This record gives sequence, C-alpha cells and structure tokens, in this order.
Amino acid sequence: MSPDIPFPGERSQKRQLTQWKKTDSSLKEVHSQVTQDVVKRLHNSWESFRKRGRGFPRFKKYGRYQSFLFPQLSTNPLKGSQIKLPKIGLVDINLHREIPDGFKIKGVRVVSRCRGTKWFVVITIQADVSVPDIPFFGRAIGVDVGLIDFLATSDGLRIPRPKFFVDLQRKLKLLQRRATRKQKRSKNYEKSQIKVARLHHKIADTRKDFHLKIAHQLCDQADSIFVEDIDYTVMAKGFLGKHILDAGFGQFRELLKWVCWKRGKFFATVDHKGTSKQCPECGYQWENNLSIRWHTCAECGYSNNRDVASAQVICNRGIDKYPRTIGERKLPANGVLSGVLCLDKCYAGTLNCEVEKPAP
Repeated sequence: MSPDIPFPGERSQKRQLTQWKKTDSSLKEVHSQVTQDVVKRLHNSWESFRKRGRGFPRFKKYGRYQSFLFPQLSTNPLKGSQIKLPKIGLVDINLHREIPDGFKIKGVRVVSRCRGTKWFVVITIQADVSVPDIPFFGRAIGVDVGLIDFLATSDGLRIPRPKFFVDLQRKLKLLQRRATRKQKRSKNYEKSQIKVARLHHKIADTRKDFHLKIAHQLCDQADSIFVEDIDYTVMAKGFLGKHILDAGFGQFRELLKWVCWKRGKFFATVDHKGTSKQCPECGYQWENNLSIRWHTCAECGYSNNRDVASAQVICNRGIDKYPRTIGERKLPANGVLSGVLCLDKCYAGTLNCEVEKPAP
C-alpha cells in the first residue's frame, strides 16, 4: 500500500463491506449492522492506539471476540421467555426482570463467557425522561476501605474483607497445572481450559455480588455517601497488588455510585490525602504508622479505631465541600434498628461490625 493513500476512515470501511459481501458469501450470513459495529469497534481501537502511542490493538482470533451487538431493532424482540435475534431466530433466555412500562428496547448485545459455555443477552432500553442530579441531603456517612476491614463507616460499622481469589487460589493453581499438561488444541485441553475459565468467572461473580449487597446496605442507612478519590490502579502496582485487586475497590466504588443513583442517594468523592492521620474532632495530625490500629488524640482525647476515624474525616470533608439542602433526618445507625435483617446483624456485631477498644 502506498504511503500517499490516506488512512481509511470508519465510513469508507463500512461502504467497503458491500463489496466484500460480493466476494465472501460468509459475510451475508451475519446481520449487516453487526458487521458495521465490528468495523466501528476496530476503528475506535485504532484511534485510541494512535492517541496514546502504545498498546497496539490485538487481533481477535477464534475465541477472543466475546460479544456482538445489534444496535437497532425494528420490533420488540422479546417473545415470552424467548428473544428473536436477526439472522439467528428465537433463542430461549432466562429474563431476569420485565421491561418497565414506557421504555423501548434500543439494542441487544450478546456476550460470551467461559470460553463460549455461558451466554448472556444485555438489553438496552430507553425512555423519554430526564433524571435530575441528586443534591446533598439528609444523613451523611463517610466510607473508608482497607485490606484488614473491607470498609469502615463513620458510624462505626466495620465489615471484614472476604478473600475471593486467595481462598480459591490453590484450586485454581491445580486446574491450571492440569491444563498445561494437556496437548494443545486437543479436546482434553479445551475441557481443562473451560474449568479454569469457570472458576475465574465464579470468583468475579462472587466479588460483584458482595459489592452490590454492601452498596445496598450503605444506601439503607444513609442519604449521602462520601468516599475517597484514590487511584486504585496505582495502588495495585505495589507489593500488596494481589490483595488490592482481589478486594476490587475500584469496582466497588463504581457499583456504589450506580446504586446511589438508582436509589436516589447522593454520592461524591473527597480528597484522600491525610485522612488516616488526622483527628476528626480537632484536626490534630497523628503519626502515620500503619501498625497502629487504634488512635488516641493527644490534643482532645478522641479515641477510636483507625479506619473508623478515617471514615469520619472523609465524612467531615464531604460535609464541608458540598452544601446540604435538607438536614439529617435519620438517627445514628447504632441508635435504632434499620428493619433490614442483614443490617441489624451488623449492628449486633455478628459481622465484626462493632468497634472494640483493644486491651491496654
């Protein structure tokens, strides 16, 4: 190809599809908008590579292209417990929830997981409504995450960190060792790789389920939630990277933000610098020693767990940063039962949520 020829754009590549279909009959078996979306994804990947100057787009060999999209549908594809996909036909699905009234289906994405043994259909819906931004209101809490306790709130709620990957690491190592001893591209090799992929999928699903449940618990006990604006990708490059990635702090923050939006709660981030070495009562700077898990302020006498004190500092910074439209309407979490069984267990201390001062 001559260097004088301009780089083909997205539109020119899509127009070329009609010419390719005349010479390659297999392209006619795929829906036209699906092939156009493939061109769009390729173009976006190449443009991103040119902007950042590294990370050449990887060729999607067999088994690596894990989703395809139907961006437009003329009619409602749902037929009871089935969905009608163009060029494919009716496919049995397990519809998790009904489409709400007033919403229209705009697109359908088919996703493959576990080396093609698990399939999901993601339906995009649209409605002509406007969702206003939620202001800071009501009762506020600060949330501090860590590796000893997964999170601690400014109310004193502490939840231990589950070890999703670490607990199954030994089983995963065994399955991977068995897979490497199989002859590549054989049936036994593919079966062993499916077992490894399914275990990875189980770990990811368990972690996400835990994050969603904790996010709903926090929304049950507060109207406004503040977290730190930490860049967890930088933290994951340290010597505790495996455990930070196992906890999934970044995913939890994004899911918490989404759950707050869905339930009409206020969510915001505050500056993370110095939250672990500042007294929430008087602002006195403590010694930044991670081995000290209980802080007692030498100025005002404030005494509390290190993570709980950090969460209180986060809450104070959020209150100072954002103006509150409606005052606090709920009692503190340790003063009244919420009516939610899982929360009441937390308040009772069954999840190691109560703060206990260590013996001197």
